[in-house]
Amino acid sequence: MEHIHTYRTQLSWSGSTAGGYDDYDRTHRLALPPNAGTLLTTADPAFRGSDELTNPEQMLVAAASSCQLLSYLAMAARSRIDVRSYEDSAEAIMPEDDRPVRITRITLRPRIVIAAGGDVDRALRLVERAHHECYIANSLTSEIVIEPTVEVA
Repeated sequence: MEHIHTYRTQLSWSGSTAGGYDDYDRTHRLALPPNAGTLLTTADPAFRGSDELTNPEQMLVAAASSCQLLSYLAMAARSRIDVRSYEDSAEAIMPEDDRPVRITRITLRPRIVIAAGGDVDRALRLVERAHHECYIANSLTSEIVIEPTVEVA
């Protein structure tokens, strides 16, 4: 029997849209059970949200970046590569003139530091393998570009 993973979130918003598009508050709460906390989120500022809160587009990029990290660390651990640090400066683009409007490309820029004596080429090869194992990347239609650097501590 196949095992199916199920993920749930809870979202809540209250306010009024009676004043039209320009006047309603985009702020809403997102819960990720079983975690007790909630995230206060909003729309991108380009769509009348606050630039002080996280928006769904950022969460999508963060999910892709986090999944790549976790996939990479799992592969590195299985391959006995001692990863000492991993940082990513990820970004996405969403052109408004390409319909339907969507995130068309996510660029991940992992900076990976491995222990002294580690094989840089082998560590770099795992980046692509990890990408193919990443559940989030496999769920998206956006192009995902990975521009890794690997350094030895």
